Amino acid sequence: MISLIPNHLPLALRSPRALIAIGVGVAATAGIAGYVLTRPKPTAEEIERERREMLSRTGRITDGTIMDTLVTEAQDDRAEAAEMLSQDEISDSLPRIILYNYRIAGVSYECAQDVTALAEHVHDIRTDLPIQVRYAPHNPGNSIVVAESWSGLRLSSSHPHRSSSAGTV
Repeated sequence: MISLIPNHLPLALRSPRALIAIGVGVAATAGIAGYVLTRPKPTAEEIERERREMLSRTGRITDGTIMDTLVTEAQDDRAEAAEMLSQDEISDSLPRIILYNYRIAGVSYECAQDVTALAEHVHDIRTDLPIQVRYAPHNPGNSIVVAESWSGLRLSSSHPHRSSSAGTV
């Protein structure tokens, strides 16, 4: 076996152990590179959901104001919302985008959040009341007003999560 190793290699690389270590290193590098190049990439929805989760866990809270809501009247979106909500909770129009502003350290931020995927959390929004905004401390422009596990929105009194004692006499 040693006679098959070329003589022009340095003495440290002529040993079978060194050759095996180099082979294992090349195989490991090829395996890692293959994984990195072929792994499934996250979709835009998954990236946005992870951003909302991160901000709802670690973001700071400040007061803000809803400037406008862009609503949809499309039949497709209302059919999807009907699957998630009961019939008495469906309004004529569900917001798709919420435009809001807030102020941090003397700087005003105007942001928008696409809430199409959060239909069960954003129906019956009260735009006449202040809201809470969660933002990233190191990037205050990165903010949300609603997520799957948190909401800074003020909702109307017909919201299904109101206290159960409100309806009893």
